[in-house]
Amino acid sequence: MKTVSQIKQPIEYEMELFEKKFQLSMYSKVSLLNRITHYVVNRKGKQMRPMFVFLIAKMFNNGDVNDRTYRGASVIELIHTATLVHDDVVDESNKRRGFFSINALWKNKIAVLVGDFLLSKGLLLSIDNSDFDLLTIISTAVREMSEGELLQIEKARKLDITENIYFEIIRKKTATLIAACCEMGSQSVMASKAEVESMRQFGEYIGMAFQIKDDLFDYGTQKIGKPTGIDIKEQKMTLPLIHTLNNCSKKERKWVVNSIKNYNTDKVRVNELIHFVKEKGGLDYAVSKMKEYQKMALAILQKYPDSTYKESLELMVNYVIERKK
Repeated sequence: MKTVSQIKQPIEYEMELFEKKFQLSMYSKVSLLNRITHYVVNRKGKQMRPMFVFLIAKMFNNGDVNDRTYRGASVIELIHTATLVHDDVVDESNKRRGFFSINALWKNKIAVLVGDFLLSKGLLLSIDNSDFDLLTIISTAVREMSEGELLQIEKARKLDITENIYFEIIRKKTATLIAACCEMGSQSVMASKAEVESMRQFGEYIGMAFQIKDDLFDYGTQKIGKPTGIDIKEQKMTLPLIHTLNNCSKKERKWVVNSIKNYNTDKVRVNELIHFVKEKGGLDYAVSKMKEYQKMALAILQKYPDSTYKESLELMVNYVIERKK
C-alpha cells in the first residue's frame, strides 16, 4: 500500500465527505467561476493539509470530528488553493502539478480574481458560522505567509540571507500554514490551550522539514534524478547554498555570488555550482537540519496515547522527509 493511502486509512470517510463539502464551499452564481473552480478541484494534490486537520481532531476527540472540523479543513484548503493560484501568477508559471495553471488558461487578471474569490470564501465560511477562533488562526497564517514571501524577495536582491533569516523565511512562508492545519484540527474539537499550542508547534516543525526537503530537490539525488537548479536560476538562497557560503574561502564566496547573480541561467555554471555545494557539505548539512525538525515533531507526538490517528501522523512526518517529489 502506498504511504499516502496508509496515512488516509483512518480518515477515509471524512476525506470523502470533505470533498463534497469543499466543492460546495466554492460555489458561485457566476458560471465562469464554477468552471474554473471545477478545474481546480479535479486537479487537486495529495490534500495533506486537510488530512492533518482530520487526523489531529480525531486524535484529540476519541475518533470523532464535528462540523467545525470540516469547516476548518475547507477554510485551510480554500486559502491554500488561493495562495497557489496567486503564486503561479507571481512566478509566471504555466504548469501546476503537470497541468496548465489557471493563469495559463484564463490569463493573469482572471487568475488573481479567482484567488481573491477563494480567499474571501474561506474567510466568510468562518464568519458565517461564528468560528472566530478558527478565523484568527487562518488570518494569522495568511499574514505570516505574505510577510515570508516579501522577506525572501527583499533578501534575494542583496543575497545577504543568513541562516537565521532563512529559517524565519521558511517558517513564515511554508511552516505557518501546516502549523495552522494542526492548530485548526485541535481547536475545532475544543482541545485545551496547551494542546492547541503543542499541535501548532508540531505543525511548524513538519513545515520546516517539508521546505528543507523541497530545497534539496533542487540538487537532485540518485533517487530523485537530475538536479534542476531552479532555485539557483531564481536566485533563491536555500539552506545548502547558505551553508556553503558560510564555509568557503573569500575567493570561493566571490565565485558563488557571481554565479548566482550573473550566471544563474548558464547551465554549465549552474551545474558547477551544484557540484561545489555538494562538495562543501551543503546537502549533508541541510539533511541533518531536516532530520532535527523531524525528531522534534515526533517527540511531540510521543506525549499522546497510541491510536491509529497518531500512527498516521507519525507516518506523515516520515513521509514529508522521505517523499520523492
